[in-house]
Amino acid sequence: MSYMKHIVIIGNGIAGITTARHIRKLSDHKITVISAESKYFFSRTALMYIYMGHMKFEHTQPYEDWFWEKNRIDLIHARVDEINSDQSTLLLNNGNSVQYDDLVIATGSKPNKFGWPGQDLIGVQGMYSKQDLETLEENTPTAKRAVIVGGGLIGIEMAEMLVSRNIPVTFLVRESSFWNGVLPKGESAMINRHIKEHHIDLRLATELKEILPDENGRVKSIVTTSGETIECNIVGLTAGVSPNIDFIKDSKIETARGVLVDRHLRTNISNIYAIGDCAQQHEAIGSRRPIEAVWYTGKMMGETLACTLTGNPKTYNPGHWFNSAKFLDIEYQTYGWVWAKPKENEDRFYWEHKNGKMCIHVSFDKVSKVFIGINTFGIRMRHELFNRWLTEGASVNTVMSQLVDANFDPEFYKTFEREIISKYNADFNEDIKLKAKSWKNIF
Repeated sequence: MSYMKHIVIIGNGIAGITTARHIRKLSDHKITVISAESKYFFSRTALMYIYMGHMKFEHTQPYEDWFWEKNRIDLIHARVDEINSDQSTLLLNNGNSVQYDDLVIATGSKPNKFGWPGQDLIGVQGMYSKQDLETLEENTPTAKRAVIVGGGLIGIEMAEMLVSRNIPVTFLVRESSFWNGVLPKGESAMINRHIKEHHIDLRLATELKEILPDENGRVKSIVTTSGETIECNIVGLTAGVSPNIDFIKDSKIETARGVLVDRHLRTNISNIYAIGDCAQQHEAIGSRRPIEAVWYTGKMMGETLACTLTGNPKTYNPGHWFNSAKFLDIEYQTYGWVWAKPKENEDRFYWEHKNGKMCIHVSFDKVSKVFIGINTFGIRMRHELFNRWLTEGASVNTVMSQLVDANFDPEFYKTFEREIISKYNADFNEDIKLKAKSWKNIF
């Protein structure tokens, strides 16, 4: 009979809970999950829909309350204040301690703060945790205007949330165009227009200088670096996130920006691991960043680590990059690599619909014509096909000729493949024919 270990997981987000579930599938080890944010696992990406009235909090919990006891996953609702790796012990904020055989750190992210004067005033907050949602509900009833600082995905989600409650929003974006460190010029310009069309006061190339209080210690206005004062009752700090690892700084666990791990997700201490947003690879995997605050990579890390912790060591391999998001009501998907600016070996094809709400941007090698990546806005595409084309090193002509197979829009949506192919042929002096839909290529 194999040795029964006690595996303790700090954090009950997608990374930590995936680890717990898969350990239970693979073993009878004792599992304890510790979280100060919430007692039960919930879908963090759904927080905005609770605020907008589309869901209730209980709808964001994938598992019934009885699930945890039935699967022998013990839950502790507390915060870990200290890790003593010499004694394999955790000290909790309630004064209790927990012994472990293996420890998994899966504490996620926290909103960035850059030392702005007034950043800790009442009414100033991030939008990442369940507590942030609760704070926003408290701040909303008296809000006459909100200012959001930071032009990323969380920022645009928070803007959409506030606009749904008819709260005017001023959106400060440091860059000259929205998310232009990630999006190429055409897509970024499209989203600029779309934000403004939703009556959001988008201020590009504008930075926060300070946040001013009223006599009660609440935010009353902000001042930009250009000297403009904007009155507001809510300030959303959404200028990115950082690994939530402050409680680790005094331990013997090696950290940089995140908890440093190898390809087995192990730290410098043999029985301590880190996964999800708080983990940082010693060396980036391919073109990926060393830290990836992405839902699906957290899930993949959890599945990988569960194998290692149950006696079947597995190397973390995230595969081809993909991601998806929503900019108000424009859906975005990306597969492979489409950098904000093309690299020397790359050529690009860009098509945008005349309505300014849909586009695709394809990247490929200038010489070999091998497909490198695609951005799609307003057109849903099939992950499986792009994953296969990237793995096979398919040519851009193959991808373009089979775009109809990749389309995943509902049956009665209008499709634009013929228009797209026509422009591609004109731009690159090709004569690609659009192949008929081939179901065998899809399944």
